[in-house]
Amino acid sequence: MKAALLPDRGVVKVAGDDARNFLNGLFTADIGKMTPHTPRFTALLTPQGKIIVDCIVAEAPAEDGGGFFLDCPRALAGDLVGKLNFYKLRAKVMAEDLSATLGVLALWDGTGTTEYGLCYPDPRLPALGQRVILPPHLVKEAAADLGTNLGAEVVEASAYEAHRIALGVPRGGLDFMYGDAFPHETDMDQLNGVDFAKGCYVGQEVVSRIEHRGSVRKRIVQFTTDTFAPDAGVPVMAGSKQIGIMGSAAGPQGLAMLRLDYLSDAQASGTPIMAGSAVIRPCKPAWARFEWPGEKGTA
Repeated sequence: MKAALLPDRGVVKVAGDDARNFLNGLFTADIGKMTPHTPRFTALLTPQGKIIVDCIVAEAPAEDGGGFFLDCPRALAGDLVGKLNFYKLRAKVMAEDLSATLGVLALWDGTGTTEYGLCYPDPRLPALGQRVILPPHLVKEAAADLGTNLGAEVVEASAYEAHRIALGVPRGGLDFMYGDAFPHETDMDQLNGVDFAKGCYVGQEVVSRIEHRGSVRKRIVQFTTDTFAPDAGVPVMAGSKQIGIMGSAAGPQGLAMLRLDYLSDAQASGTPIMAGSAVIRPCKPAWARFEWPGEKGTA
């Protein structure tokens, strides 16, 4: 088992008598039905349906004080608290940025639990493993407490990034920009981040319209290349036409947001897909259900 403290992640706590219903009325996932054993991947959207911030919501057991802990981008934790306070009106809710005292530990290649923090499975994809919210100075103790015999090996955050990229799971701020992408474009609908059966939430009408019309033109997809992948932000080209933009990468593997209709045209004509001087080979993530160029009948 491997363990890595993620310096880019922050923690916001939301507590109070109305916390569950309050969060359920704002976020894309069904917070109303979650339990300490069933965390949620979710997002807060603009009224126009674009992602302000995405996060994993974990519920603490009542015997540990209860409350909801939002595992979110650290750079956006303060803004998230501000948004929650803006929406709370008279709701009995308290939102607090705890990023100065709590961090997020990622665990993968094994299973285990620890008494040193709040443990929960990553709800996006089983292969991503588990997470632990804990004070960062307790990482070594928590890692030693994990695993079957020898505990977890503490590694750099870059090792987790390579694991995430190899699985094809996007990361906000690298693979898409906050405030500029719909949940479908970032594959949240494929990664358990949107509940289409729950009640209203901010931006719900737009997201539902995209789902029912099947009008998703852009998606974040995987790619491989024979060289090191270009940096995030480099345009992806098919001949003289830009078909997307590069995201995060580790060695010859990476992610890119592409227009699937443009990709289909390029593949049909045999036009190489380029990013800088590198030829890239886009591919559909193994877990994805969306229709890929040349496929028919996928969900």
